Amino acid sequence: MSDHRHGHDHSPGDEHGSGGHAGHSHGVSADADRRWLAIALALITAFMAVEVVIGVIAQSLALISDAAHMLTDAVSIVLALIAMRLAARPARGGYTYGLKRAEILSAQANGLTLILLGAWLAYEAVRRLIDPPEVEGGLMLATALAGIVVNVAATWCISKANRSSLNVEGAYQHILNDLFAFIGTAVAALIVVLTGFARADGIATLVVVALMMKAGYGLMRESGRIFLEAAPPHVDPNTLGDKLVAHPAAVEVHDLHVWQITSGQTALSAHVLVEPGGDCHAVLRDLEELLRHDYGITHTTLQVDHTPEKVLQVALPSDPAGDTSHCEDPHGPVHRGEPHEH
Repeated sequence: MSDHRHGHDHSPGDEHGSGGHAGHSHGVSADADRRWLAIALALITAFMAVEVVIGVIAQSLALISDAAHMLTDAVSIVLALIAMRLAARPARGGYTYGLKRAEILSAQANGLTLILLGAWLAYEAVRRLIDPPEVEGGLMLATALAGIVVNVAATWCISKANRSSLNVEGAYQHILNDLFAFIGTAVAALIVVLTGFARADGIATLVVVALMMKAGYGLMRESGRIFLEAAPPHVDPNTLGDKLVAHPAAVEVHDLHVWQITSGQTALSAHVLVEPGGDCHAVLRDLEELLRHDYGITHTTLQVDHTPEKVLQVALPSDPAGDTSHCEDPHGPVHRGEPHEH
């Protein structure tokens, strides 16, 4: 007997447990996300144009770097808006998941631009430390203070959107790092005004570069995990497999796969063998409830079969032949009720 069923419970009220995200609805609609991102984009674009002019006049690398960073902020928001549009399209043709991972492509692009921009700014900052130019501290300070106000407003706007989306989080990290950059620039400008120490401009830039690298690396790592179909950080597949096979009627679980379709949407598939005479339908219902309650995983595909007699007879923990008697090409560890290696 085989019970092969897909679980797709995507109701807005679903809550994920054990560190998971809430279901597909996170309390913020897609339209609201786009509206908040559009407001932030307008604020950033308007101020960026002014800052470029002032940065050239004041000969401040910190201001010019802030303007360059704001350009990447604007691009990151545009990418996020485009990705949202693509991800909302229904699945069709060969794209059986739709274009949901367009959001992850956007997040990875945001992380990469943070790292590349940080590398360029680090190079320019070192040059300025070696040969510092004259800096208009007063003009630099006034612009930096205005930039703090604009970025606080933009950061607040994006914080109102759904940050459980790695796509929105990428745009948020861009804006947040730009806020830190303006704070650093303001401190450096104050030092220049009070002491005339022009190298403060380059030092402030290097501090911001470190923050940019950290944020960029985090986005690249998280988006990379999704592209490589790794399990979500809050899910240990070995522990999960042991929980599944702990069901009284379950004998073995293999071909267990846990991955993310996109941020906040976890999927799972597995082959479950139950004892002869066991109720496959009841086991399926129990395991789906366990996955929903303990892990918040509702997008599941479980194949539940009765165990062949030969597996019961020869599939011992020390017998490698037992691992392949039920499946021509098993993937990953085999979970059984007795102690076993992962």
